[in-house]
Amino acid sequence: MEWINYYGIANMKKVAENLDGWLRRRIRMCIWKGWKKIKTRHENLVKLGLNTYKAWEYANTRKGYWRISNSPILSRTLTNKHLKEMGLTLILETYNLKHQLG
Repeated sequence: MEWINYYGIANMKKVAENLDGWLRRRIRMCIWKGWKKIKTRHENLVKLGLNTYKAWEYANTRKGYWRISNSPILSRTLTNKHLKEMGLTLILETYNLKHQLG
């Protein structure tokens, strides 16, 4: 993220927060879209710690990918910590690090 070095002198904290939120939601959407079958969605939600009944309820949803990506269930199961463990680098953290170092 070299562009953060370039814009490091500017105050773009709010922009970084909004962009991080959008990226996390988009990644959740892509993960949900990758679990194409109801059975796969159910199994993965249970693996992530959701009880079987709720997992089955959400696996059978007819809502679109983008709408589900903002649901409380996906936010609770695919947490920010889980996304970081998968390798997501937050823009806000990088910005704060560069901004503190000057």
